[in-house]
Amino acid sequence: METTNLSKIKRDKMLHTINEIKKNITDEETLNNLSLIENELTKKKYGLIWEEHEERVDKELETQIPTFEEVKDKEIVSNYDDKFNFLLEGDNLHSLYLLEKTHKNKIDVIYIDPPYNTGNNDFTYGDEILSRDDEFKHSKWLSFMEKRLNIAKKLLNDTGVIFVSIDDNEMFGLKLLMDDIFGESNYQATITYVRKTSGKQDSTNFAKSTEYILVYSKTDKWICNKLEADERVTDRYNKKDSNGKAYREVDLRKTGTGDSREDRPAMFYPFYYNELTKDFIVSNIEKNEYKENGYIEILPIKSDGSEGRWRWGYETAQKNLNILIPKIMPKYKNEKKYTVYEMDYIDKKEDVRTVKEHTSWDRKEFNSDNAITDFTKLGFSNKDFSFPKSVELIKHIIRLSTNENSLILDFFAGSGTTGQAVEEYNKEFGGNRHFILCTNNENNICEKITYNRLLKTHKGITNDRQIDFNLKYYKTSYIPRMNNDESNLHDNLLINIKNLIQLENGIEIDNKKIRIYLNESELDEFSINEKELSICDKIYISSDILLTSEQEKTFEDNNIEVYVIPEYYFEDEIMEVA
Repeated sequence: METTNLSKIKRDKMLHTINEIKKNITDEETLNNLSLIENELTKKKYGLIWEEHEERVDKELETQIPTFEEVKDKEIVSNYDDKFNFLLEGDNLHSLYLLEKTHKNKIDVIYIDPPYNTGNNDFTYGDEILSRDDEFKHSKWLSFMEKRLNIAKKLLNDTGVIFVSIDDNEMFGLKLLMDDIFGESNYQATITYVRKTSGKQDSTNFAKSTEYILVYSKTDKWICNKLEADERVTDRYNKKDSNGKAYREVDLRKTGTGDSREDRPAMFYPFYYNELTKDFIVSNIEKNEYKENGYIEILPIKSDGSEGRWRWGYETAQKNLNILIPKIMPKYKNEKKYTVYEMDYIDKKEDVRTVKEHTSWDRKEFNSDNAITDFTKLGFSNKDFSFPKSVELIKHIIRLSTNENSLILDFFAGSGTTGQAVEEYNKEFGGNRHFILCTNNENNICEKITYNRLLKTHKGITNDRQIDFNLKYYKTSYIPRMNNDESNLHDNLLINIKNLIQLENGIEIDNKKIRIYLNESELDEFSINEKELSICDKIYISSDILLTSEQEKTFEDNNIEVYVIPEYYFEDEIMEVA
């Protein structure tokens, strides 16, 4: 039965009325206002709709251009030749605005743990801490998240993926929002994990013990890493061979559909086993000489006594006889009735047996008690930061989503769990994964907690082993947009461009091996200094500088790579000045 869309009928009637009114109006302002009403009536009518709100940061971006300034005394260096990780202090929307210039389509994995908007002083919008009674608390939260997630999508590469932790306060609104931004077809999973084993004993009717992680890919090209079989079924692979390799025993008899001899006659053939000599032989025909010499014939007989078949053909069995073993069937133990079992290895030949991860995670190492233990081991107290995430939880996400060179972004970095997890995972399993963390400095969290956690991870406070990695610490700073002097704005932006070059490339511009030149006179001096040329590997130059043919040859002869500073870093801002 066809249904009638009453809402559409009402909208069409209102739109018709507006068009009739417009025919008799010539005032431009009134016509524009009527057009605005038309636009509202024709907006999307299914999905997430909310009252949009504007943050203080939106206003700031209208009058100021965010840039970064480096806090040099917070730099961590293990090896200048290795790439740098980055900790960005400031409003994460400012940081994302700049990352869109340096890392568009370059991030492999994003993990975020945004405010859950519980009404318990956990979410500040503008300068206001939202309460449970705020009638627009959900709309403000969605406006806040939409801006950041839209940029996050632009930062992911085509094989990228985002994991978002959330609880049921905003879970369902967030799901619809991410469907809008990333597309329903790129929804991968809703992971439910046990956050608190005892559950929260509050005034609600249920003791809430679970939280969620929404997973979305940017495109259909993302593939989740599978787990090695022993990560899920270690208890089943509970036997060891003479080399110490784990295996399980699997009956070679076929079970289920098509398990009879008549289904596959060629897979009904005998094995022969000598209990005294332990000789084990497979044959494609019955041979009386084996029986006469003390061998027991083993055929694929089903438990009901009828003739079955093996899972393998004769040639496969002959080729893999070394991983087949005769075993007495328990049901016929008194009769010593044998069957054949396969030694099914986790590492079968050269291919690791893998399984898909489940969407329900109930693991002690992922829960809040373990997260607090991780945190306090670093010398912090429970009062320093509320509700940190478990390092093992983030490591598992890294396990599922990264390769050895992945770049991971967390723009709600909080206590810095993601940074610690990335570096510990590299240390334990190898690889050169790198991270970018963004957080504000509310209550000095970035300086006192996030940075110190990374520093302590580097020094090996938790497990008495130093972890080598490099880190740069940036703070958000600003340049006024209102500037009538285009060249002055251009120069000011270029002075700050060094930090963006370092951020985009994960490097240290040390003015020795790697240098930056913003004007021709400085470059000219460098190009004739043989000593400086001999120690330099690469230079970044302003797009305003034109190399002479002699300079090009000099740099080529000295194996110096030349890069032009991309004008797109601040192209839009410069174009605004007229």
